[in-house]
Amino acid sequence: MNFLAPAAFAFAASIPVVILFYLLKRKRVVRLVPSTLLWQKFLAETQASAPFQRLRKNWLLFLQIFLLLLAVLALSRPYFAARMKPAHLRVVILDASASMEATDVKPSRFEAARAEALKWVDALSGNDQMVVLLAGANTVVKQSATSEKAALRRALQSCVCSDAPTRLVPALRMAQSLVRDQRNAEIHLFSDGAVPDLSQFENAGLPLIFHQVGTGADNLGVTALDVRSNPEDRNQRAIYASVENFSTNRQQTELELLFNGQFQQTRALTIDPGQTSPQVFLASQSSDGVFTVRLTGKDELAADDQASVVSLLPKPVNVLLVTRGNRLLERALRADSSVRLSVATDLTDSGAGFDFVVLDGVTPTVWPKGNVMAVHVVNTNWLQDVIHLDAPPVVDWKVTHPLLRYVSFDNFEIARSLAAKPPSWALSIAEAPQASLILAGDLGRQRILWIGFDLLESNWPLRRSFPIFIVNAVDWLNPANTTGNELLVKAGEPFRFALTEPVTSGTVTLPSGQTESITVDTNSSEFIFGDTQKQGIYRLRLGTNELSFCVDLLNAAESNIKPRTKLHLGRYTAVPAAAVQRANMELWRSIAGGGLVVLLIEWWFYHRRTV
Repeated sequence: MNFLAPAAFAFAASIPVVILFYLLKRKRVVRLVPSTLLWQKFLAETQASAPFQRLRKNWLLFLQIFLLLLAVLALSRPYFAARMKPAHLRVVILDASASMEATDVKPSRFEAARAEALKWVDALSGNDQMVVLLAGANTVVKQSATSEKAALRRALQSCVCSDAPTRLVPALRMAQSLVRDQRNAEIHLFSDGAVPDLSQFENAGLPLIFHQVGTGADNLGVTALDVRSNPEDRNQRAIYASVENFSTNRQQTELELLFNGQFQQTRALTIDPGQTSPQVFLASQSSDGVFTVRLTGKDELAADDQASVVSLLPKPVNVLLVTRGNRLLERALRADSSVRLSVATDLTDSGAGFDFVVLDGVTPTVWPKGNVMAVHVVNTNWLQDVIHLDAPPVVDWKVTHPLLRYVSFDNFEIARSLAAKPPSWALSIAEAPQASLILAGDLGRQRILWIGFDLLESNWPLRRSFPIFIVNAVDWLNPANTTGNELLVKAGEPFRFALTEPVTSGTVTLPSGQTESITVDTNSSEFIFGDTQKQGIYRLRLGTNELSFCVDLLNAAESNIKPRTKLHLGRYTAVPAAAVQRANMELWRSIAGGGLVVLLIEWWFYHRRTV
C-alpha cells in the first residue's frame, strides 16, 4: 500500500489531546445529545476533585480514537499501485453512439463506460494529465488537458449519448494529434467496438487501449424505410420497411404502421438469426403527413425500434422537352402518368414554371436554372476537358444509384459519345475506360443529369431498361421528391432547408416536446439545423413555413450491437480489449464510509435505548 498524502499522518498528534480531555476534571454544563450516550456511565463514576484523574477503561475513548485514526488514514489517501507503465497524458474517448444505449449492461453501456472512465480519473496521480473527448455525431472536446480531477469529473458527467452511428475516426485523429509528441501517452477508448473501418490507423502506432463494454446482442432493428406511390394504384402509398434480426435466436414481434400518430396496420413477423425481413405496406393518404413503423417487441436497443418518414402527396410533374424531334424520348416521358409534358425547339428563358427541363441535343439560348437533364449537350460551366469517343464500351455503372434502379448496361452499344472526367459536384454513374459517359449530381441547389451520347445513336431506346431509366430520372429530378428526401435525415446529420424569403427567427420542436428558438441571418439562403442527435419527428416553424422532418438511425452496422473483443486497424493490426488495472486505486472513500457507518451505528443504538 502507498499513500498520496503521507503528510496527513501529522494529524495523528491529536490523539494525545483526546486522551488529555479524559484526564481533565469536568468543568462544563451537561447537555443531552445523541453522542453523549457512551458518556453517561463515565460521568456517573467520575468524582475526581483534582485537576487530573486516573485514566479508566472507556469505550467512548476507544471509539473516538478509532474514528480519529480512520480520519487520518483517509486524509493520507492510501492506494494500491498497479503494475503498468506511467502515462503523463491520457486521452479518454467516450463512445456516445446509438449502440452504447443498449441495456444489456445496466443501466446502459454508456453509463457503464462513463463509470469506468470516472475511476480512471480517480487514478490520476502527481502531475499526470487527462483529456476527455466525446465521440458522438461529432467529436467534442469536453475537457482539455488538466490534472484537476473535479473538472474531469464534470466533463464526463456532462456527456450525453446520442442516436447517431459510430464515428470514431475523427476522435482517433484528434487523439493522435494530442499524443504525437508526448512521451508516455495513452489513448483510452471506452466503447463496445461496433465501429466502422479503421484501416487508416494500421501503421499509425497509436498507443490505444480498448476498454470494451457490453455483453449481449439481443436486438431487432428497422434498417431501411422509404415511401413511394403504389405503381399499381397512384392513389395509394407504398411504405417499404426492412427489419433485421441481429440476435442469435429466432425472434417474433409485430411491426405496426402509423400515420400522423394514428394506428393503421400491424403485421406479425418471425425472423431467423441474422436474417432480414422486407415488408411493404399499402395505405391511403389524403394529406401530407408522417408514416411511422414501430416494432412492439422488447430488445436491448430502443433507438432502432421505430423509424419515420415524411410522405408528401404526389403532384403532377411539369416537364419541358427541348428537342429537334426525338419521338422515342418523348414517348418514354409521356409513359409516366405523373408527367405533364411540353415540347419546344429552344429555351429562351430560365425554365420557370417547369419542374425540370430536358435538353435533347439542343444548346439553349438561356440555360435553365432549375433541375435539368442534358443529353449530348455541354455547358462549359458544368464540365471541363470534354473529349469525343467513338464506339465507347460501358465498362462500369453504379447499380446502387437511384437513377440505375433495375437498369443494366449489358450488351449496350453507342456509335459515338462525349465523355468527361467527373467534376467535384457530380458522381459518375456510367463509365467508359477513358472517362464518364453519364454524370449526376447537385451543383448548388440545381440537380443535373448529364448524358454524353445522342440517344438515337445508341441501341438504348430499344431496350427494356430505357423506360425504366426515364421513370427513375423523373423521380430523381422532380423537386418535390428532392424536398421529400431532404425531410428524412440520418441521426447526427444536419437538416437543411432552402429559404425562399428573408427570415429572422423560427422555432424547432424536438421529439421530446422541448422547443428551441432559432435566430436566422436575413442574408442566408439556407436554414441549417444541427441538433439532430435523437431520432424522432421534429416540427419546424420558419416564417410562413411549417413543416415536419424525421430523424432516424437506419444503420445496420449500428443496430448490430454484438460487442467486439478486438478493434481491427486494417488487415494485420488488431487491438484486443484491455485487461489492464487502473493505477492508484484509492481507498479513502471506503475508509471515510467506514467512519460514517460507525457514527450511524452509535446513532441507532442511542435511539434504540432512549425511545
